Amino acid sequence: MKQAFIERVSREMATDFPVADLPPREALADACGILAREGHESGLAGQVTALGEQPGTWWTLQFGYGFDEAMPERMVLVDEDLQPLSGGRPNPGVRFHVWIYRKRPDVKAIVHTHAPYASALAATGQPLKTIHMDSAMLDGTAHFAEWPGVPVADDEGRVISAALGDAKTILLANHGLLAAGSSVEEATYLAVFFERAARMQLRAMAAGGFKEVKPELAAEAREFLLQPSIVRATFAYWARNPSPQSSLHSSHG
Repeated sequence: MKQAFIERVSREMATDFPVADLPPREALADACGILAREGHESGLAGQVTALGEQPGTWWTLQFGYGFDEAMPERMVLVDEDLQPLSGGRPNPGVRFHVWIYRKRPDVKAIVHTHAPYASALAATGQPLKTIHMDSAMLDGTAHFAEWPGVPVADDEGRVISAALGDAKTILLANHGLLAAGSSVEEATYLAVFFERAARMQLRAMAAGGFKEVKPELAAEAREFLLQPSIVRATFAYWARNPSPQSSLHSSHG
């Protein structure tokens, strides 16, 4: 009976929230704005990338601009050696993204940030756990337990892409979070909920611990919450909302 309801809701949502089909530059600019409002900014650290229209190319924010300054015209197109094809230079830290794209043809966009709660959890040496329905889309998050250093060379790309495996998200020890999505919308959706899940886990740890969601229920919720229609509708809502999302939760730390 429950499955029938899930299938009905899924059909209705797919009809109500069709593909937005934003050009990569516009989608990335929206993603950066969302991440800025969610508190993911850490100076010039962190990156967003998306595959370009031509093989072996991808878009990213021009180095020197923060997430809150992102606009479509500030996105640059680069090749796999980070040479600019259109616009200025990229953040040199995006080199390890190339390795993920090479290994994962399903990945079309990547978000990597040093968001405060994910970074704090990364400093504990503990992995991200599924402890609430609101973080179930992150079930199966990988954990890279040893920081390899500043990721500007190929060695970091090899080890980080290997640690990610076939997961969509990974917690990088002493570093931050990474989300690899089938679209800019999905990568952003995963990154935002990753930071919120890290905050929730740290609060639970401070309160004495947490109870994990049963694996079978976590898997069911993950499949439901990763439906493209839910991802698209959530991204569109965040893109429309000019006020900081994180302010809704900041009064308690």
